[in-house]
Amino acid sequence: MNPVEKIITEQKKYFFSGKTKDINFRADALKRLGSAIKKREGDVLAALMGDLGKSAFEAYVTEVNTTLDEIKFALKNLKNWTGDIRVPTPLTHFPSKCFMHPEPYGAVLIMSPWNYPFMLTLTPLVSAIAAGNCAVIKPSEYSPSTSALLAELIGEIFPQEYIAVVEGGRKANETLLDNKFDYILFTGSVAVGRVVMTAAAKNLTPVTLELGGKNPCIVDGTLDMNLAAKRIVWGKCINSGQVCLSPDYVFVKKGHKQAFTDAFIKAVRKSYGENPIESGDYCRIVNKKHFDRLSGLTEGANIIHGGRRDAETLKIEPTLIDGATWDSQIMKEEIFGPLLPVFEYENLGEAVKEINSHPKPLALYIFTKNKDTEKYILDNTSSGGCSINDTIVHMATTHMPFGGVGDSGMGGYHGKYGFDTFTHYRSVLSKSKLIDLPIRYPPYGDKLKLFKAIFRP
Repeated sequence: MNPVEKIITEQKKYFFSGKTKDINFRADALKRLGSAIKKREGDVLAALMGDLGKSAFEAYVTEVNTTLDEIKFALKNLKNWTGDIRVPTPLTHFPSKCFMHPEPYGAVLIMSPWNYPFMLTLTPLVSAIAAGNCAVIKPSEYSPSTSALLAELIGEIFPQEYIAVVEGGRKANETLLDNKFDYILFTGSVAVGRVVMTAAAKNLTPVTLELGGKNPCIVDGTLDMNLAAKRIVWGKCINSGQVCLSPDYVFVKKGHKQAFTDAFIKAVRKSYGENPIESGDYCRIVNKKHFDRLSGLTEGANIIHGGRRDAETLKIEPTLIDGATWDSQIMKEEIFGPLLPVFEYENLGEAVKEINSHPKPLALYIFTKNKDTEKYILDNTSSGGCSINDTIVHMATTHMPFGGVGDSGMGGYHGKYGFDTFTHYRSVLSKSKLIDLPIRYPPYGDKLKLFKAIFRP
């Protein structure tokens, strides 16, 4: 038995002991996790600086605070979430009562990415714990400092038979996927998502896939252009564009492209100065492999603004690109970096048609003051989520699910939706022992006429 098999065997044994199903046990586990995060906050921020060059502010707001908020919300609502849900009982089942009983899946696998290595590991873990599961966590090898910290932090507060961290690269991923879990939540690329789903299918393991895609922005020119550009720049440059929700390209209404370009440049300079590469608030690219990939996407491009890069610090300046086509390499893949192609459109239907001719994105962004425009886009496109007159922030709430659709993923989590993801709702009917209607039992004789008279819809 290899180490991974041993962990899974121990977790299933621990799960069947019933300990994790106790509401007080779940609440205590969440409190311990929250306390550990607060205690090690400085170490978390240092690890994120080491892996991605994240400033303390960005690291805290997007990773630490988001995770703590998820814990707080789960603790506040745990009692309500874990109760049975009464539902109406059909007349045909009289006399009885029907309800749904939430129960955890068992031993679950959480595979997280490198771009938000702390938050995208622990927020789904919060949901798994709240739902009463055991969990194996697999952080990304591309964020080694955070991965090591997670292994240390989790190891200090939880026994391995309850929550375990498995570090490593592709081999570790393959070993994990060769084993049978009761549920898998994966966050990462579409290509690896296909591998995960294929592996899960062999064991009929249910999955949630949080993937990505080419997220469009539509700017119709009715909203103040400085405001629109500022929010697009923020969404494109946070984590240096290494965000699955990052704006991937912009459609600007014809006649407004120059205004958008000017506003974009102004917003970049105001946020990061004349040379963003030197800004302490601007993250670096995670590694040389991705730096080289992004550098290659700019070759031969018509760069309107930016384009400078530093191979030593692995930083690439926010870069606005004109003249790209869907045959350009930059439009054939998710950019996942600070490069932003800009297009013009003459009429809204044209832009919507172009968006719909490609795989459904994880996010879609609409910048307009016109409610009819807003409604038209929402009614005629599909995406995992949407922000109107902003970017990314729609995922930062415990009251709505975060997830994709089509090629951008399946399923979702956050708050109650995360609890639901890691929960099986068992349908239960409890029949009265006092009355037993004879009409259901043979011999049937002429009972059909009576049945229709009483129960026919």
